[in-house]
Amino acid sequence: MNLRKTGALLLTAILLLTMCFPQGARADAKRRIAIMPFDSHSFANAISNVDLGQAIASMLTTKLVNDGTYVLIDRQMLDSVLKEQNLSVSDRADPATACKIGKILSVDAIVVGSITQFGQEHHSSSASLPTGYIPGVPYVGGIGGFFGSVRPSKSKTRVSIDAKVIDINTTQILAAMQGTGESKRSGGGIGGFSSDTYGESAIADEATMQAVDSLSSQIVAAAAKIPDNQSLIAASVEGKVADVTGNLITVNVGKKNGIKVGSQLQVNRSIKTIKDPDTGKVIKELYNQVGIIAVKEVDDTSSTGSVVSGTGIRVGDQVKPLATSASVTGVVLDKSGTTGATK
Repeated sequence: MNLRKTGALLLTAILLLTMCFPQGARADAKRRIAIMPFDSHSFANAISNVDLGQAIASMLTTKLVNDGTYVLIDRQMLDSVLKEQNLSVSDRADPATACKIGKILSVDAIVVGSITQFGQEHHSSSASLPTGYIPGVPYVGGIGGFFGSVRPSKSKTRVSIDAKVIDINTTQILAAMQGTGESKRSGGGIGGFSSDTYGESAIADEATMQAVDSLSSQIVAAAAKIPDNQSLIAASVEGKVADVTGNLITVNVGKKNGIKVGSQLQVNRSIKTIKDPDTGKVIKELYNQVGIIAVKEVDDTSSTGSVVSGTGIRVGDQVKPLATSASVTGVVLDKSGTTGATK
């Protein structure tokens, strides 16, 4: 019997802790980030038919998704928001503009950056072969004249990418990093035939991947510097009851405010407004808690849920995320405005 009582008490304690510290506010929650298209400066056409800024952002997104440290915003969603905002490439790299996009996407931080170097070098030289001689092949008389000359070549690509991780609430640069990569190949050929089949574009790909790998590792290492902004936003958000239909309550805050299915909202009613006697400005407002709503449906700008405690919730009542698991206290008013029972 004692063991059963102890088990029941432990279970109750765990449930209370879960309610007091919701999943979204835990210190170990993954941070949500978005990778903006990189500013490619004068290197936009370094590789034909490839938008280097977009390509590098996509490669970096894939690396970070596979790593699992962060929650990444889908590229199509980001592209849709950027198109809607009609921003130029230079605007996207601006921290203030990036933070505006970050708030629309409901992320904790946003990564902006630029390609600072994309250098390709190619050197070749030639040397005539003696007539009738082929390296490694016995003299066969006159065939060497057909090949003519040896053409040794060297190709090198160096890529450098700068990036910053920016707090969407403060525009503070939380971390700055640089990723670099370099790839070299040597080849050669005889006459018009080249043994360098690897190709300059493949060398460029390899150097770019090295730079992205380096950048990805540094962004992962910066995870501890990123605050849980979405939980902070959700904790401080305030809205109002927009509709009451039976037990269903619709409020004017939604996904953009950090509200999720399963969130619990505290409903408050103003009972007293305190004004500054000199200026007449409101300096404080006192509220009574009149109910709690459990959210069942959410869109970008509104949420709908059912009443789990309290009565008399009205259009215009204040709503905010429930901070604790405390029950409703204070004077409760019904829809007619008359005083009801105290909960």
